Amino acid sequence: MSAPPTAGAGEIPFTALVLAGSRGPDDPVARAGGVAHKCLVPVAGVPMVVHVVEALAACPSVDRIALALEGPALLDDLPALRPLIAAGRCALVPTAATPSLSVQRALDEMGDPLPLLVTTGDHPLLTPDLVAYFCAAARTTGADLVAGLTPASVIQKAYPDAERTYLRFRDERYSGANLFAVLAPDGRRAVAFWRRVEQERKRPWRLVRAFGWRPLVAYLLGRLTLEDAMARASHVIGARLAAVVMPNPEAAIDVDKPADLELVETILARRR
Repeated sequence: MSAPPTAGAGEIPFTALVLAGSRGPDDPVARAGGVAHKCLVPVAGVPMVVHVVEALAACPSVDRIALALEGPALLDDLPALRPLIAAGRCALVPTAATPSLSVQRALDEMGDPLPLLVTTGDHPLLTPDLVAYFCAAARTTGADLVAGLTPASVIQKAYPDAERTYLRFRDERYSGANLFAVLAPDGRRAVAFWRRVEQERKRPWRLVRAFGWRPLVAYLLGRLTLEDAMARASHVIGARLAAVVMPNPEAAIDVDKPADLELVETILARRR
């Protein structure tokens, strides 16, 4: 991985929020792992959410860690996290009905949560260096909310058979890295818009109307740049949005399906 931008001395460390809500007993990854909750699926013999929390705890950019789970009973299956909880580094917070509402709830109920790093419990390839890179780069953008994106060319060079979902822009295709940073109060507007996206997923024309047909056509024709997309989204949402392009292909590999689980196991075996 490339060296991250240099963080300034005295900067406030990030609070990290790990979204580890369940998708229900029919989640294909949970079934493949033989457990009731996706975040408990073992990866290299360790529940995948433990990989995530331990990577965050080992990163100097992160102070507090909030783990969003359905209930404290799940902690019985996560004994590796007990020392972090006992030390006050990690705390359990309740989930809400959707990911965006869970983030909103954390912003409302946690004392002084900004800057807030948001990631997911199904990202076991997360490393302290990867987290540090994103956090340092996010600070340099001057944005209210930042999203991590990984170029398709970077992913496919390392893992040509990996199946990812890509956003296609004029300069490159990008896959989400499940890394977000709310850096300033106006970033809450982007979280609120995320909630709107969840609500309007069956009526997408309402979102198209908000952004306008011209940017949509430009995107569909492959003429919209990532920079143009961020500028348009910032205008519509009323907050400064930016993207951090991640140079590490593993940043985009989370576990959404059993094939992802196999790939992650292979990558971790190579690391060992």
